[in-house]
Amino acid sequence: MSVEAIPQQENEVHVLIIGAGPAGYMAALWLARLGVNTRIIDKRSSRIFTGQADGLQPRVLEVFETFGFADRAMKEVAIGFEACYYDPDENGNIRRVETVPEGIPGISRFNGSVIHQGRIEKWLTDAITEFSGGKCKVERPVQPESLEIDPNAGEYPVRVILKKLHDELAMPEQFGHTVQNGLYRQFEGDQETTLSLLPGDGLEVVRAKYVLGCDGAHSWVRKQLGIEHEGETTDFVWGVLDMVPVTDFPDIRKRCSIHSKNNGNIMIIPRENQIVRLYIQLRELAQHDKMGGDNASEDHGETKARGVDRSKVTAEQILDSAKKILHPYTLDAAAIHWFTAYQIGQRVATAFEKQERVFIAGDACHTHSPKAGQGMNVSMMDTFNLAWKIAYVVKGFAYPSILSTYEFERRTVAQDLIAYDHKLTRLFSSKPGEISTQEFRRVIEQGTAFTTGCTVNYYQSILTDKPANQSRKVPYHNPLANQLAIGMRIPDVKLIMESDGRPWFFNQRLLSTGQFRVLVFIGDYARAANLKRQMYEIGEYLGSSNSFTKRLGPLWDSTMELLLIHASQQADVEWDDFPSVFRRRDEHGVMDYWKVLADRSCFHDETGHAYEKYGIDTKVGAIVALRPDGYVAKVVEPTLAGIREVGDWFSRFLVLSPSPVKASI
Repeated sequence: MSVEAIPQQENEVHVLIIGAGPAGYMAALWLARLGVNTRIIDKRSSRIFTGQADGLQPRVLEVFETFGFADRAMKEVAIGFEACYYDPDENGNIRRVETVPEGIPGISRFNGSVIHQGRIEKWLTDAITEFSGGKCKVERPVQPESLEIDPNAGEYPVRVILKKLHDELAMPEQFGHTVQNGLYRQFEGDQETTLSLLPGDGLEVVRAKYVLGCDGAHSWVRKQLGIEHEGETTDFVWGVLDMVPVTDFPDIRKRCSIHSKNNGNIMIIPRENQIVRLYIQLRELAQHDKMGGDNASEDHGETKARGVDRSKVTAEQILDSAKKILHPYTLDAAAIHWFTAYQIGQRVATAFEKQERVFIAGDACHTHSPKAGQGMNVSMMDTFNLAWKIAYVVKGFAYPSILSTYEFERRTVAQDLIAYDHKLTRLFSSKPGEISTQEFRRVIEQGTAFTTGCTVNYYQSILTDKPANQSRKVPYHNPLANQLAIGMRIPDVKLIMESDGRPWFFNQRLLSTGQFRVLVFIGDYARAANLKRQMYEIGEYLGSSNSFTKRLGPLWDSTMELLLIHASQQADVEWDDFPSVFRRRDEHGVMDYWKVLADRSCFHDETGHAYEKYGIDTKVGAIVALRPDGYVAKVVEPTLAGIREVGDWFSRFLVLSPSPVKASI
C-alpha cells in the first residue's frame, strides 16, 4: 500500500458480503431477515446487466415463497411445461421425435421458469430493504484491497480494506473492452478490469466477524484464501442469443433440444414476453491471429492457443448458425436483445472456507455451463444453506460447530452438478452418429429431478440425524415417516388451519423466519386414547421449565416454532382439546390461532392426504424436526420419550441453558 493510501476510517460489522450476485443477494436477504448487522459490497456500478443467469428452478421458487415474493415472480416469468426433442431425418431435416413434460410433474407446485436477472435482483432488493428497515443496501462501486484473518483479534478477526471506486471506472470488461452485459463472470478467458489499477476516493478498514466471498468465478476472495479452482475448460464453443423470433418453427415457445445432421446443435429456451434464448453450438468460428497483438492479455493468449477467438463472434454469426440448424424451418429476428460466446469450463473449489471465518459461495466455488439452468439457483441455495448458520452463531443461539456443515453439505452438491454438467455438455456437443439420441434423452431425464433442486440430499451431520454411512443416492426414511426423507427438503402438502378451516399449502406456513420447527403429527387422537394421552404429555413437557424451549431463554420464539398436525375429523375435535403450548396467549391475552393444523377433507379444497404423502400412520403419528432452511433433520415417535430425544439432539448444537441466552446483536 502506498504512503498516500492510508485508510481514512475503521468500522466493525458482523458479516461482510463481497459480491452482489445471486449468492450475495440471498445471503443478505437471510441475514436481513434474521436481524444481523450486514454490509454487502460490489465493485460494479449500479447498472443491472442483461443476459446473465435467468432460470429459476422449482426449489428456489419454493424458497422465494417462504420469503414472501414468489407471487411477484409468477406474474412475470415464462414457465416451462413441455419440452421437445428434435433429430435429423434421412434427408437431414430436423423433425420432432418426442415431447415430454418439462421438469418432474408433481415434485413441486412450481415449474422451472425464466426471467431477466435484473427482475430477480429487484425482488431480492425489495425484500432486503423491508427486512432490514432500509439499513442494508448494496454499496457500489466498492472493491476489496486486502483481507487478513487474525484468530487472536477478538470478536472481529477478519480485517478487510475497502476502496470506493469512481463510477465510470467500475464497468467490467470482456474481450478487452467494457461491456454492459454478458456472461463475463462465469468462464475462464472472460476479462475483468484489474482491481489494483482502478483509482478510488479513499480507503476504509472493515473488521468483520465473518466474510462471505460471493464474487464470481474469478473470485478475489478465493484467491486471497489460496483456494484452488480445480477442473477443466473444454474446446466446445457456444453462442447465446436473446431475440424476438420471426419463424415458422412450431415449438418456439417450448424448451427444445435439437440435433442437426451437419450444422451443430441448439437449445431453445422461451423467455418472458416474446423473447427466446438460443444456445447454439458454433462450428464455424473466426480464427484468432496466432501472433496476438498489442492488446492481447494472458487469458487471451490461452484462448488463442485453442484456435478460437470468441471476441470475433457476432450476433449475426450466431443467428446464421441457428438458421442452418433449424432447416427446413425459417428463422429471423425482429429484435436482438443480447448475445455472447463462451467456452464451457467446469470447476469446483478445493475448499469452501478458511478457519470458519471466511466463506466462498456460488460461482466462486463452482463453475459450469449454463445449459442445465443451475448457476444462479445453486449459488442462491449455497448461501440459503450458510447464512442462517452464521446468524445463529453471531446471535449466540448455536455453537460455531454448525458452520462446518456448510462445506460438508454444499460441496457434494457442487460435485454432483459438475458431474452432471460434464456428461450433459459432451453429449449435447456431439454429432448424431457419435452418440444415440436415446442416450442423450436418458441422461437428461435422469438429471431432471436433480436440476429441479428438490432432490438435494444432505449427509448425516450434527444438523441431520441419520446413519453416517447412508448413501445420498438412496433417500433415508425413518419407518415412522417412510415417505419423508431425512436430509431432504420437506415436500409440500395441503393442510387445514384448525381455528378457521382455511386450507393452506404447508410451505406457505413454513416461512423463512430462521426458526427450527418441531412438527408434532399426533395422528387421529380423537379415536385413539393413547395418542390423546401422548399429546397431553408432550404439551405438558414443552410447557414445563425444564423443556428445551425454556432452556433457550426468553427469546426461544426466535429459534423454535411448535406446530401440531392432527388427523381427526372435525366432528370429533374441540379447540380446547389441544395443549396450551400450541395455543399460547401473548402478554395482552391474545391467542395464537395458527399453530394447530388438520389433515382432513375441506369444504372448499382438496385436502386430507398429508399423512399419506409423508408415510405417517394416523394410528401412530410422528414428531418431525425441521431445520430453518426447510430440510428434514430428525424423526422420532410422538411420545414423551420422543420429544425429550428431540431436546437432547438440539442440545448438541444449540446453546441451551437455565439462564437466558445472549441474544443481542
